[in-house]
Amino acid sequence: MGKMTWEERRQRAVERLLQGEAFTVICLSEGVSRGWLHKWWVRHTRETATWFHDASRRPHTQPGRTPAEIEEIVQLVRLELYNRAQFCGAQAIRWRLADLAVHPLPAVRTIGRILARHELTRRRTGRYEPKGVPYPRLDAVRPNDVHQSDFVGPCYLRGGVRFHSLHSLDVTTKRCGIEPLVAGKQGVVPGLWALWRRLGIPKYEQVDNELCFYGSPAHPRGMGKLIRLCLWHGVEPVFIPIREPWRNGAVEKFNDHWGAKFQRRVDMTTAADLTRESLAFETRHNLEWRYSGLAGQTPMQALAATQAKLRFPSNAEPPPEPLPKPERGRYHVVRFIRSDSRMDVFGERFPVPAEAVYAYVWGTIDVREQTLSLYLGPDLISQQEYRLR
Repeated sequence: MGKMTWEERRQRAVERLLQGEAFTVICLSEGVSRGWLHKWWVRHTRETATWFHDASRRPHTQPGRTPAEIEEIVQLVRLELYNRAQFCGAQAIRWRLADLAVHPLPAVRTIGRILARHELTRRRTGRYEPKGVPYPRLDAVRPNDVHQSDFVGPCYLRGGVRFHSLHSLDVTTKRCGIEPLVAGKQGVVPGLWALWRRLGIPKYEQVDNELCFYGSPAHPRGMGKLIRLCLWHGVEPVFIPIREPWRNGAVEKFNDHWGAKFQRRVDMTTAADLTRESLAFETRHNLEWRYSGLAGQTPMQALAATQAKLRFPSNAEPPPEPLPKPERGRYHVVRFIRSDSRMDVFGERFPVPAEAVYAYVWGTIDVREQTLSLYLGPDLISQQEYRLR
């Protein structure tokens, strides 16, 4: 006869009790305690025919579990953001829940688990492989290696106040800077100066080809306000290809985030409201917004992890305008060369070798040497005189 299971032993012990045997005798012969025997006797008298089976040890209550109504709200908010074609990840949902004053406010990881539990996550199936023509990208390894900057606007407050918003993003740490300018794009020097005061001075300042950044098409070699400010402070401006805003993809994506989470949500009527709320949003983003590209860290956590020493402007006030022309420094333009074998540098067109047709060329203007050097990948393909006026 094989060894009896615990279920069979329980049944046998209770059966002996029913036959009139004493508790003490049964406990001694079965090798069990009086409490054990009493437990199964009580279950036999109170429960169903399966009384001798092991009951689930799962707790009846789970104090740490997210309430069902919070899970439902998370799903509804995710659907709302998705239908509006906005960011709908865990971090974006948490910001929306905070705006709605939902309590208790779940953590980002809790929201992530809720989304995964309900199969509301979307992930890439593999690593992205770039296609097409090679593009000369800047290496952004340390904080402030590269800032991408862009203007958004004109925008309008509820009271009718017109403004532009100057945005900068540190490509390495994703720290953002937001400077609203009621005076418009002509305030690029004080606006950029204010951003440098908070983010630090970058090595490269990457921008598009707006007039406020490079100057004037009537004087393409005159060095506009941004170029002069950068060169006077050891910064090298980089101008992305014409009509290719995606080359400033980090700040363009942030612009969308700013529009969805700030511009269309925060109620402002005065310039003072705009300044105060813009700084609050900047601070909130840098302290709370988590990026998968930063291994789930916030921008400020990513900065702290590098232990980098940043360089800041020495004066609180921006330099007075007009800024004098620098005598040294370099600035760069990136252009796609078409079949005419010409490179457009702020309206002027320069010939390039045939090997550069249908490729991206990097142009470097050296202020001290007064030269324009053209590179195809790492190779210098042309150098010519470039007299700055």
